[in-house]
Amino acid sequence: MDIELSTFNQVILFIIGSVFFITVSRRALLNTKSHGFYRFFAFESILVLVLINLSYWVKDPFSIQQLFSWVLLLLSILFAAQGFHLLRKLGGLLKHRVDCAENFAFENTTRLVTNGIYKYIRHPMYSALLLLAWGAYFKHYSILGTAMAVFATLFLFLTAKCEERENIQFFGDSYTSYRKKTKMFIPYLL
Repeated sequence: MDIELSTFNQVILFIIGSVFFITVSRRALLNTKSHGFYRFFAFESILVLVLINLSYWVKDPFSIQQLFSWVLLLLSILFAAQGFHLLRKLGGLLKHRVDCAENFAFENTTRLVTNGIYKYIRHPMYSALLLLAWGAYFKHYSILGTAMAVFATLFLFLTAKCEERENIQFFGDSYTSYRKKTKMFIPYLL
C-alpha cells in the first residue's frame, strides 16, 4: 500500500491544513507575545513534514529507520494523551482565562498539574509535537524535511518558553519551583 500524492495535491492539502490552523489559532496570531503565536508555526512546519514524507509512510516498514520513526510517533500519541488527560482531570478548567485569551479551552487550568508525566516534564504536549515532527522526519530524509524538523523544534522551544512566562505570571512561585524540579521536554534529559 503506497501513499502517493502529486505536488498539486500536497499544495492543496497544505492550504486546507493551513486554513484549519489559522482558524484555530486566529486569536493567537494577533498576539505575538502569546505561546499560541509560535505554536502555529510549529504546526505549519509539522504539516509540511507530514505532507512531504507521506509517500514514504509505509515504504520498507521493517527498516531500522521506519521502526525508529514509528517508536517516535507512538510516543507522541502517549505523551499527548497523558498530558491532555491530566490537564482535563486535575487542572480545574476555567471557561476563559483573562491572562491568556488566546488559549485553547483545555489549557485554561486553575491548578498546576504536577502528577503523571508532568512530574517529569513541563510540556508533554509540546514533547508530543516534537516526537511527531521527528517521527515524520525519519520517514524520509531530505533538505526540506531537515529544515522543517529544525523549524518545528525551534518554534516549539519558543512556544514553551513563552508559555512558561505566562505560567509564572498565573501560578507564581509554585510554577518557578516546579520548573526547577522538571525538564522541559524529555524526562531526565532536556
